[in-house]
Amino acid sequence: MFENKSILITGGTGSFGKHYVRTLLKQHNPSRIVVFSRDEQKHFDMQQNYTDPRLRFFVGDVRDRNRLDLAMRGIDQVIHAAAMKHVPMAEYNPTECIRTNINGAENVIHAALANSVEVVMALSTDKAANPINLYGATKLTSDKLFVAANNIVGTGQTKFSVVRYGNVCASAGSVVPFFENLINKGADHLPITHVDMTRFWITLQQGVDFVLKNFRRMKGGEIFVPKIPSVRIPDLATAMAPDLEQKIIGIRPGEKLHEVMCPEDDSHLTFEFDDHYVIAPSINFQGKSGSFHTNEIGEKGNTVKQGFEYNSGANERFLDIREIKIFNELALNDTSFALSDVENGKFDDLIKN
Repeated sequence: MFENKSILITGGTGSFGKHYVRTLLKQHNPSRIVVFSRDEQKHFDMQQNYTDPRLRFFVGDVRDRNRLDLAMRGIDQVIHAAAMKHVPMAEYNPTECIRTNINGAENVIHAALANSVEVVMALSTDKAANPINLYGATKLTSDKLFVAANNIVGTGQTKFSVVRYGNVCASAGSVVPFFENLINKGADHLPITHVDMTRFWITLQQGVDFVLKNFRRMKGGEIFVPKIPSVRIPDLATAMAPDLEQKIIGIRPGEKLHEVMCPEDDSHLTFEFDDHYVIAPSINFQGKSGSFHTNEIGEKGNTVKQGFEYNSGANERFLDIREIKIFNELALNDTSFALSDVENGKFDDLIKN
């Protein structure tokens, strides 16, 4: 799937992009990887650690369609990871969030079509499901744009799909480095927005592996959602600093108590597979099969029950405090493990290995 391919990653100097590049170079043999990002300092820093001659560092902004068009010349595959992601920042700077997350998505689509890119995979977020904040609303719009893009391909062969997953443990801007920074500074407490708050939990490497697998699974137009555990935020704080007091500070602007990845209103479009869900498009694509029960590698899914919702607060699998410690250690050490390895009893073997 990736051998001898030219691959472009928007937002490629971010946490996900760097892990994706590292995994592609280690496990596959692409002919070229174009790292597309607007932050020249991040480009410079990444170049110091990634010296493979197949890498190209392309400074540019997804808001600039002409620059994207140049960057995608000769590209076979695109991963769209660029986004404005901080919820409170988006609430206070809504126009900037719209320009990056919505206009940027539209520009990626047009550049991909103009250059006859084979496949485009866009990264989404749990906040795009039943959004209550601007970030989630812009990502839902982005998801809809990428799904509908399959209807404007015409006689071309470009396929567009979306991957949606939850909070990435230890990524830049996540709660783990935020807590770590407070602990290292000698804080006398950790701030908790709500005692009942929960989040889906996934590592960067798991996210990368899931995206790579879905390139082979995709028909075009579906949203892929991994089956992952949840954490209770007070448990996370206890796992990281068992002796520190926790103070409730209230929910921040645009923040949810629990996150959703498969909304109840989409249950009639949702299929359950062994390790993931697929939300099929609500629209039909001319000249293409409308069936998403079976994917391109032959895996078969089952229709979920009417009213099904995949919610972090009602998840079947929660990490306990001991598991959170181990999970975070594996994430921080970039240890690769499968989504299925979060089951009870498998962590000890992972640590020993």
